[in-house]
Amino acid sequence: MAKTILIVDDSATMRMSVKSTLEMSGFLVESAGDGVQALAKLKGGIKPDLIITDINMPNMGGLELIKNVRALPGFRFTPILTLTTESLAAKRDEGKKLGATGWLVKPVAGADLIKVIKQVLPGA
Repeated sequence: MAKTILIVDDSATMRMSVKSTLEMSGFLVESAGDGVQALAKLKGGIKPDLIITDINMPNMGGLELIKNVRALPGFRFTPILTLTTESLAAKRDEGKKLGATGWLVKPVAGADLIKVIKQVLPGA
């Protein structure tokens, strides 16, 4: 069965680009434009096997999203990757403390993204 990945990014271009890379590798993809939309989808019943989130977004950024996802029942161990332009060690440390599984700095080649996904998502 195909794994489902939720992409959260305020850039429609970025969501489309990552979505096509993931779909070509056989993943099912859900997407949201910010943390508020992503949380609404999760609370509405979608259960992704992995979440990929940007950090800098309007309404609710990635760090706040990670904190909120980790507080939801059933999402404590869902892998969460950040895909962001943020490369500051302090931000990365904060992300890890809040529960991020991995931190990728944009731009990331499609093949590299798939490689990381296979490392954090058993059976992908």
